[in-house]
Amino acid sequence: MYFSNIHTEKDVAGGRLLHLFLFFAAVFVFLSPENIVAQRSKPVYQTDFSSKDYVDTAAPMIWLDAHLAYHFPVGDLHKMFKNNFAVGPGFTFKSRSNWTVGFHFDYMFNANMRDPNFFNGTLANEQGTVIDGNGLVSHGGITAEGRYWAAMADFGKIIPVDRWKNSGIWLRLGAGYFSHRLRLNDYSNQYPQLDGDYARGYDRRSGGFVLSQFIGYQFVRKNRMLNFFIGVEFHEMWTRPNRNYVFFEGPTGDMPYKFSGLVGFKAGWNIPLYERKTTTTFYYR
Repeated sequence: MYFSNIHTEKDVAGGRLLHLFLFFAAVFVFLSPENIVAQRSKPVYQTDFSSKDYVDTAAPMIWLDAHLAYHFPVGDLHKMFKNNFAVGPGFTFKSRSNWTVGFHFDYMFNANMRDPNFFNGTLANEQGTVIDGNGLVSHGGITAEGRYWAAMADFGKIIPVDRWKNSGIWLRLGAGYFSHRLRLNDYSNQYPQLDGDYARGYDRRSGGFVLSQFIGYQFVRKNRMLNFFIGVEFHEMWTRPNRNYVFFEGPTGDMPYKFSGLVGFKAGWNIPLYERKTTTTFYYR
């Protein structure tokens, strides 16, 4: 029984090697870079948006917007109208890869007549005088203003330029339908020329295909009050009269399409409806 406590030199050497292996393994784990950073760094949660180390994650989003624009007309519209304002709603879906698909509507107004003698020879005589329903010379009471509307679908891409991955340079291309007309207001209600269907002969209502481009910046933050876009947009329209007869020019059946354009500044406020939630990520500093 005394031989049970006796170890050979080979057994002693093997035990020492095992102890050394365990010792160095523990030291390696303790001094690993991950543990050193974890001990010396303070974790920053993804919800700490004010941190300079926070990096936003691009996520699928849906939003509504209300926008305002100011346009300068070119082409055929420029011959008739001055600059105009536009307002309208929009709807946009953004994918995780920052591609966008949307639909928006624009109502354009306050486009005053460029030529004050435009109605001479039609609604007014060659001297610019308008005769009212009593056969007397009118001293005012009729105003004319350009009104347009456009409905378009578009697709685009948001290109991030900083750590906010849902924000960035926004490029869009759209297409749809565009319509414009003269709005004639008879405030004194004394002009039979503008009664009923007669007014349609003067409004020059036209419509046709429109292309649209937008380049600007989309600003998105977790705070729902700080989501907006701003930029420059361009419209190119090919329109023709969609009345059978225009008092200015006669029958419209053989009239060709005419080119017009709008160039302007646009800004909108986004109202987020949906954002895909992402997993929490830790960053260390």
